[in-house]
Amino acid sequence: MIGIGATLAIHPGALGDVLLAIPALRALRVQRPGVTLALAAQPRLARLLATLGEVDRALDFESLGLGALFTAGLGPARPLLVRAARVVCWFGSRDARFVANLRGIVAGAVVASPAADDLPVWQHLRRTVGAALDGETAPLRVPPVAGEAGRQALLDAGWDGVRPVVVMHPGAGSAAKQWPVDGFAMVARTVSREGPFALVVHEGPADAEAASSLLAALGPQATRLREPPLEALAGVLASAVLYLGNDSGVSHLAAAVGAPSVVLFTQELLRWRPWSTKVGLPVVSTGGIVPTDLERVMAAARAAMT
Repeated sequence: MIGIGATLAIHPGALGDVLLAIPALRALRVQRPGVTLALAAQPRLARLLATLGEVDRALDFESLGLGALFTAGLGPARPLLVRAARVVCWFGSRDARFVANLRGIVAGAVVASPAADDLPVWQHLRRTVGAALDGETAPLRVPPVAGEAGRQALLDAGWDGVRPVVVMHPGAGSAAKQWPVDGFAMVARTVSREGPFALVVHEGPADAEAASSLLAALGPQATRLREPPLEALAGVLASAVLYLGNDSGVSHLAAAVGAPSVVLFTQELLRWRPWSTKVGLPVVSTGGIVPTDLERVMAAARAAMT
């Protein structure tokens, strides 16, 4: 439930998409100080941003019943929408009927695409709420409870509790976003020679093959961290001395919590880059290991750790 007069932001996207909206959510706070800010998203993502203090209320996107707004007529009023004084919806902008129906419930509702071709996504989202393109890019504040959950997740995975942690995420949502695992292994071996680091390979729901391949390449010096809750993962990433990953939601989370990060993008997808100022963004080919790509990734990793 949200209080009457609240600001409601709606974004049903995946982890990385929602994290790219944080600078826009911060702009909404500035525009209406002291007013409750609610986020309707996938439940675990809305809860994550509430835990990290970026929104005041977490709502399940499905609870809004927005599907009915694609049909003729408003039908029954939707209580959660009626209670909001301002709505920003990054969903449904291509359907004129949906837009008209939503604005019939909340006058002046902003309905916009979650991405655009002319700007980095995070700046586009700020533009949709009428904010300056450059805005608040401070790291997310990871509360102690999430930090402790992250520490426990690492201990449960076999971390010795002493060595600084280097986290790698070799998976991604599609093969086109995945740098070859051998590249990750080469960087990891180089990093290992420069200090007594604990190498941690994160495995998400769709990353089993890439994670297993990297673990096999690194042998017993690496530890598998399999699918911790997002709040615990935020704690893990916030404690890392280096994060290396492909274009993925996990990489966006690492950058957002301020981990010294190297995130690998192809040129075609660079507009989806994180908003953090502490992230290295070497552009790579995912079709194989190009020597110059490897050099850039190595250099970015060393720079991130200094």
